[in-house]
Amino acid sequence: MTTGNDTSVNQDRVLEAFRREAGALTDAMSELSPAEWHVPTRCTPWSVLDLLGHVCVVIDWLPGMLDAPAPADPEISAAEYYRPDDRFSPGTNERRITLAKDRAARSADGGAFALDFAETWQRVDRLCRGQEPGRTVRTRHGDAMLLTDFLLTRVVEVAVHGLDLADALGREPWLTPAAGDAVTELLLGAEHATATDELGWSRTRFLRKATGREPLNVAEAARVERLGIGWLALG
Repeated sequence: MTTGNDTSVNQDRVLEAFRREAGALTDAMSELSPAEWHVPTRCTPWSVLDLLGHVCVVIDWLPGMLDAPAPADPEISAAEYYRPDDRFSPGTNERRITLAKDRAARSADGGAFALDFAETWQRVDRLCRGQEPGRTVRTRHGDAMLLTDFLLTRVVEVAVHGLDLADALGREPWLTPAAGDAVTELLLGAEHATATDELGWSRTRFLRKATGREPLNVAEAARVERLGIGWLALG
């Protein structure tokens, strides 16, 4: 989802994708039994509870970013945010793990944490809806970005980790069309629909393949190379 010139329209589209995907994740988490919160996920060493803690943390960076002075100009896009640098180093990953576990430990049980997650993303949604189109922010990694582009990276987090949670729980994925389209467009560009049609994958399967959650076989790897698709560094 490129930012282009019509930042107002794009900001509305990204916020809609964020609201829908975060709402779907809230609904799914609100239905869990006490035991399901402790099921391990593919995102080792996180349980379901810990992984939702991580999603809370990455969303909750936004209020502080909006309180800080806005950079004069954006320096990177949403795709460039995923460059493979120190943000995926062992030290940074250890900090991610600790922050997620600490956030999850704030709540007495999973049900309370589902409410915490809902309050977290709804607060961020309200704050972002009050921002002017073209608003810039600075990330914790030091990147100056359009708020719309950073929000798109949060859609990626909610959508991709939503797949991780659904798979861990043995549930059908709840990926929403708005988020699926937004993330696919980020990964493939404006011609994302044509590329995914040629690959013959559903949105959920595409995201699993693109993020390494499902390996490519030889034929699929050849098709991806022929289409000139380059995956992002998603950690």
